[in-house]
Amino acid sequence: MPLKRAVACLPVLLIYNVDPVWTPHERDEVTRETRRLGSAMEAQGHAVTLVPITIADLAAQLAPHHPDDHIVFNWCECLPGVSHSEARVAEILESLHFVFTGADSKTLALSQDKQRVKALLTAHSIPTPPWAVYADLGAEEWECFPAIVKPAREHCSIGITSEAVVMSKNELRNRIRHVLETYRQPVLVEDFIDGREFRVAFWGENRPQALPIVEMAFSAFPDIRDRLCTYDSKFDPASLPYNQIETLLPAPLHEDEYRRLCETAATAYAVTRCRDYGRIDLRLRDGVFYVLDVNPNPDLSADASMAYAAEHAGFSYGALGSGLAALAACRHPLLREHGAALVQSLGI
Repeated sequence: MPLKRAVACLPVLLIYNVDPVWTPHERDEVTRETRRLGSAMEAQGHAVTLVPITIADLAAQLAPHHPDDHIVFNWCECLPGVSHSEARVAEILESLHFVFTGADSKTLALSQDKQRVKALLTAHSIPTPPWAVYADLGAEEWECFPAIVKPAREHCSIGITSEAVVMSKNELRNRIRHVLETYRQPVLVEDFIDGREFRVAFWGENRPQALPIVEMAFSAFPDIRDRLCTYDSKFDPASLPYNQIETLLPAPLHEDEYRRLCETAATAYAVTRCRDYGRIDLRLRDGVFYVLDVNPNPDLSADASMAYAAEHAGFSYGALGSGLAALAACRHPLLREHGAALVQSLGI
């Protein structure tokens, strides 16, 4: 099948959430990034329809579209006004019989619960920092310092600041209190791995392939508390970590290190049942790669690490989006032939 025909036969609904309570700047930023991806995919030959999700009733906003006719590109992180609803978005898409990019509702629900993810990694003997979860201040048995204290049911580094790294039991108690009072959820405490940090992005179908590995380098930060990827480092261009954490692509690794890193990341990707794409975050200490986090729905913005890694591998931003749509299309009852042809042509 000619490549141009395969692409043209895969129309895309690009859904993204725009919460009315956001500031005009926040709404404009999300809309701008979404249009950037949509335009890049249109340049590849896809017909792209942008669908801003502005109310919690996702089904009503998708009613004009039929599941037989489209691939849904799921860039919707939550339903407006409904916290922690990333998995609910996928659940609704499934109930409406839409085929969509990325992880299913069960995997997204799993990823939202760090305790379940940690337990799964531990059960499969995948290295992950020693950990415990607390629902109150009773953490007297914790003896491992430095430690890092996180909300157990957040993502995007919400709640992660330099104060999250604690050096004593008194600091631990204070930080646990802060998380309990601020986020109203259990608290995950981990051994803080003060080592090199890597992001391993995968995409593909039966045997997902690793894109070039990204290292987040903290050499500009002498204080151990600052050597981590905080919320500000990802989303605040005016912050010090946003500007001084160095991105190394590809990460400088020896052949054996690269092999072991990919093996650990691939195992974590598989046991958490990521689909189409995902990103595993790890740190290296004393020769061991520890899984910090599993991201079945990582940021796909043009300036995020997955897009950078894909570009380094020779895939434009539009080709990245097109490839993800094609991977989803392989599950579509009517469009799978076109999806398979595009997946094959892209070599994923």
